[in-house]
Amino acid sequence: MKLYFAPLEGITTYTYRNTHAEFFGGVDTYFSPFINPSEQEKVSRKGMRDILPENNRVESLRVQVLTSNAESFLKFCEKIKPFGYHEVDINIGCPAGTVVRKGRGSGFLQFPDAIDAFLAEIYAKSDMEISVKTRTGYSSHDEFLRLLEIYNRYPLYELTIHPRTREQLYSGQANVDVFAKAYEAAKNPICYNGDIRTVDDFERIKNRFPNLSGVMLGRGAVMNPALFREIRGGEKLRTEELIEFSKVLIERYRTVLGSDVFTLHKLKEIWIYVMWNFPDEKRAAKAIKKATTVAEFISAISSLPEIK
Repeated sequence: MKLYFAPLEGITTYTYRNTHAEFFGGVDTYFSPFINPSEQEKVSRKGMRDILPENNRVESLRVQVLTSNAESFLKFCEKIKPFGYHEVDINIGCPAGTVVRKGRGSGFLQFPDAIDAFLAEIYAKSDMEISVKTRTGYSSHDEFLRLLEIYNRYPLYELTIHPRTREQLYSGQANVDVFAKAYEAAKNPICYNGDIRTVDDFERIKNRFPNLSGVMLGRGAVMNPALFREIRGGEKLRTEELIEFSKVLIERYRTVLGSDVFTLHKLKEIWIYVMWNFPDEKRAAKAIKKATTVAEFISAISSLPEIK
């Protein structure tokens, strides 16, 4: 059972991935935040820069693409092959409104026949290993029976299931009972994703679904970047290393972004999740939020107590 670091847009870019691997490790494969080819089949420089081999020092990276157009997918695959990539993950789960309105991400779930036609065409024309990350429906979990029938028709390298509907966004609980039905009926390797924030959360999923190909951690791993290490029996996250990790990220973001303002924005975005480790530290949380300089930010996080 492999451990995957989920793609989080704007957070798990190569700067974060490299630094996480250096400090904490424990990840079998990192997933890049989705790359979204334009209608003219162009890929942004930012998207390509994130997956360039020379920018990635992690042992394994799977590239994720956001598209509902087969021709766009096939052209994207040809662009990344020269970099040595032989696997690609298709995002059919992103719930963002800007994505859904274009029928991509979880917006694609509204059109199961179109998903079927899309997969049929890319499997007929591509030699890439193809995995899919999906939700269990657009507005209802009842939609997933039809979706799973479609996924089962194709030899997916892996099917990652986040058992929420698009309309749930990230609210409520991931529906593990719905996942259980998919686990029994799926014909492809299955990966679980959703609401794993502690070792106990992981163990519950592992014990209930022992034949999973993998478990994907997302927000919980940004909250606790040592979670993969803890799952593998390593030491728990310490406040001191969390602060040091953040200081190294600051220096590396400064180099990549060329701006203290953008660097501060990145760190604040990450620390929205990290502060889940410190539920009682209201004063520090306020200071982090109000920080207008990197120095103020470092001062605020340096006041935090040891994690309980």
